[in-house]
Amino acid sequence: MIDNRLSDEHEDLRKIVEAFARDEVAPVIGDLYERAAFPYDIVAKMGDMGLFGLPFDERYGGMGGDYFAVCVAVEELARVDSSVAVTLEAGVSLGAMPIYRFGTEEQKQEWLPRLCSGRVLGAFGLTEPGAGSDAGAARTTAVRDGDDWVITGSKAYITNSGTDITGLVTVTAVTGTADDGGKAISTIIVPAGSPGLHVSKPYSKVGWCASDTRELGFDAVRVPAGNLLGELGRGYAQFLSILNEGRVAISALATGLAQGCVDGSLRYAKERETFGQPIGKHQAIAFKIAEMEARARTARFAYYAAAAKMLRGEPFTRESAIAKLVSSNAAMDNARDATQIFGGMGFSNETPVARFYRDAKILEVGEGTSEVQKMLIARELGL
Repeated sequence: MIDNRLSDEHEDLRKIVEAFARDEVAPVIGDLYERAAFPYDIVAKMGDMGLFGLPFDERYGGMGGDYFAVCVAVEELARVDSSVAVTLEAGVSLGAMPIYRFGTEEQKQEWLPRLCSGRVLGAFGLTEPGAGSDAGAARTTAVRDGDDWVITGSKAYITNSGTDITGLVTVTAVTGTADDGGKAISTIIVPAGSPGLHVSKPYSKVGWCASDTRELGFDAVRVPAGNLLGELGRGYAQFLSILNEGRVAISALATGLAQGCVDGSLRYAKERETFGQPIGKHQAIAFKIAEMEARARTARFAYYAAAAKMLRGEPFTRESAIAKLVSSNAAMDNARDATQIFGGMGFSNETPVARFYRDAKILEVGEGTSEVQKMLIARELGL
């Protein structure tokens, strides 16, 4: 029999993060969201709790946990707010994890203690204005010049890339020609503040308004040759591995949003009255909430299954793609239904439901579009 219950350790973590999201995030996030202000105080508190170090070895300042612990924390945060959740998700899976997976011991010692503390955030510079789903079309280049790499190009939609505590961006860049005649792509660590690194103003976004997302320009940015992350020419394979794991975490985020819609709708259905009774007594509303709960649970089981195979060291590309597809669909559908249940209040930014509605769409796009997930699933089926 499959047991989807959390271990005692993961359940304790879930309860801690649930309380933190309820008591620390919920009271302040609405104002931060509407002002498009980055939640520095919340991030600092998450750092003090050890959330940014959950899956990393204790010798680097981590908590010695596993990747699933990050997913549990991200889901609970997303039940209240996705901007905070994605700041943690990106800081761990995209910012610190590439260094943990592929860095030299010197690189790990230099960066991971600060990243695990949450006092410094890392970003992953993959997407470009003309290279999103087709990341192999990257045009950013890195040319070796003596003891330096010289990086020229641009990156787009990079999370955590321009905050006051951003410490580095790991950049994918074309460093030569591969054996098959294609582009050899490598990953290189670029410290924040490097001369020639231009950080744009934050994007004006539909959702995730309290998270940091920017475009980056690289005007002959020089970094030491020792900033190469992993093997030369293996950057494409490295980022595929990072995104495969990241899909599980972003699925947890989508599941949290879907569950948050259920939570809010259930409370409102018991409070709001029409025709002399709570709206939850009307079958149309009750059935809608029942469907929402079914979607959230299905999404959770999907990402649990992907995480289980990941932690066992088994191939999990198909499972992570299914989890991402199912959970992002659940988030969109539940956000729409929750807005309908709230009626006019659902169209008001005074309620979290409006924030959920705005945040849900990007989950069908970020870290691999729904179309890419279907392509991956089909490929895994042999098509």
